[in-house]
Amino acid sequence: MRYYKNIQLSLNIDEATILVEEIVRTQGFGIVSRFDVDKAFAEKLNLKFRPYRILGTCNPAYAQKAIAVDDKIGAIIPCNIMLQQKKDSVEVVIIDPEILIKPLNNKILTQIAQEISVKMDLIINQLKSYNNA
Repeated sequence: MRYYKNIQLSLNIDEATILVEEIVRTQGFGIVSRFDVDKAFAEKLNLKFRPYRILGTCNPAYAQKAIAVDDKIGAIIPCNIMLQQKKDSVEVVIIDPEILIKPLNNKILTQIAQEISVKMDLIINQLKSYNNA
């Protein structure tokens, strides 16, 4: 079972990050964290690694609804978007919130996750239309 949705973009990682951040905002999400994994590996492990970035995204309205249902849900939010440089493109990977929530077996959280999943699909589709432009 795939736990993510993904797309390849014909951009470098910095260009893709800017595009993803812009599109995420159109769906009511903000970027709450940015982790450059490759830079951490270089600094902490003296390891050269391909450009690899994790963006933590959050929609405050959905976060509030989820926390109201389960005050421990903060352990698995925000929704992460991962970008990694491949040869001439960047892979963008978005967590599938429905898969993430499924083990909790909670109808309200499942509904919230479904709504977020629709937004994530819209983000992927907007990225696809950029790729086709």
